[in-house]
Amino acid sequence: MNSEEINTIREKAVTLDSTADVADEILAFCGDAKFVLIGEASHGTHEFYKYRAEITKRLIAEKGFSAVAVEADFPDAYRVNHYVHGAGRDKTAEESLSDFRRFPLWMWRNADVLDFVGWLRAHNDNQNPPSKIGFYGLDLYSLHSSMRAVLDYLNKIDPEAAKRARYRYSCFDHFGEDAQHYGYAANYNLKSSCENEAINQLIELRRAAADYMNRDGFIARDEYFFAEQNARLVKNAEEYYREMFRGRVSSWNLRDRHMAETLDALAAHLETHGQAVKIVVWEHNSHLGDARATEMGKRGEWNVGQLVREKYGENETRLIGLTTHSGTVTAASNWDEAAQLKRVRPALENSYELLFHETGLPRFFLNLRDEETKEILSKPLLERAIGVIYRPETERLSHYFASVLAEQFDGVIHFDETRAVEPLDHIQGWTTEDAPETYPEGI
Repeated sequence: MNSEEINTIREKAVTLDSTADVADEILAFCGDAKFVLIGEASHGTHEFYKYRAEITKRLIAEKGFSAVAVEADFPDAYRVNHYVHGAGRDKTAEESLSDFRRFPLWMWRNADVLDFVGWLRAHNDNQNPPSKIGFYGLDLYSLHSSMRAVLDYLNKIDPEAAKRARYRYSCFDHFGEDAQHYGYAANYNLKSSCENEAINQLIELRRAAADYMNRDGFIARDEYFFAEQNARLVKNAEEYYREMFRGRVSSWNLRDRHMAETLDALAAHLETHGQAVKIVVWEHNSHLGDARATEMGKRGEWNVGQLVREKYGENETRLIGLTTHSGTVTAASNWDEAAQLKRVRPALENSYELLFHETGLPRFFLNLRDEETKEILSKPLLERAIGVIYRPETERLSHYFASVLAEQFDGVIHFDETRAVEPLDHIQGWTTEDAPETYPEGI
């Protein structure tokens, strides 16, 4: 790497000695933005979850943010939302995370998320109902649980409408609980498609919106919002699972469009309730960094970060990426396999992570809106992305893509060495020979 570039980054970097330092710097950086999107370079790194949570706490307490929206299934996250509002059946924060049952469990059932949910409940206990902070999911994998949520809602509020919904959704019964099985069959045999049933159910629910929402004030509007989002999710998930077998670009775009639309719907819902439209979003860097600045965009993919920037403008948004050079991570080797504690290989040549490592700074923030910093980071380099799968043996092919960081994000937080997030569930094989003997103190 160019020594002049390294020295300039070192001069521009705001070194961070604690989570408080991070939060102070990010609060000033965010200004009056209404949407703060905070990423992660993996779904299994402690520092990403921990620091993201600390920033979010300060945005809530000092900047008036009213909701947290995350890369999680809508109905699963809504159980957490009930808990942090002091509603629902759960007595503890860990119980409220119990609907996160599908792979990857550790992504939301981990110690850092547990701590944040506990903090959010304690914060809300001191607020009046309209001022309580919500916790919402943006993703669309929950086809069957969302159908159940719609039926549960209609059973309580309109039994006749519930019968019609049950009949429509019975179209999916032929394929069991495996949504991919449905997608495969519907893609190759249009007669198997449940597209019309999913669309018609959403239309009927929306036609009855005024009646349903006016029955019990604040609670009725909130419950209708939950039901409508699940009905919309069923429609989009049905399309997503069909598109899975047609190519990556179309299914990726459908998923991120759904997440962006859910964020828009949440903003409108908050405004209707008289709450501030100020939302923190937690997702992977690949969803939150503007896709137009990456090789993803070159192959026709868009993402949440791009769509939010385009809709709300750069003054209303802040996209913040998080990166690491090395350490450990909680991840699986293949889909649906048990999590392992894996060592993250040092960053590759010609990568942003290696450039940041060569500054010698253990932890820092860079404002990518600063003109000098932007100029240095405006040339394409590699950027690492670890999802729930990590395959160090195919590191370059599996976990790197080209990007222009200064166009992708407004700011970046770099941790030179990080450690794996701790799952709440006992997972056989989580501790492996790849982990340091003194984990976590040894890193």
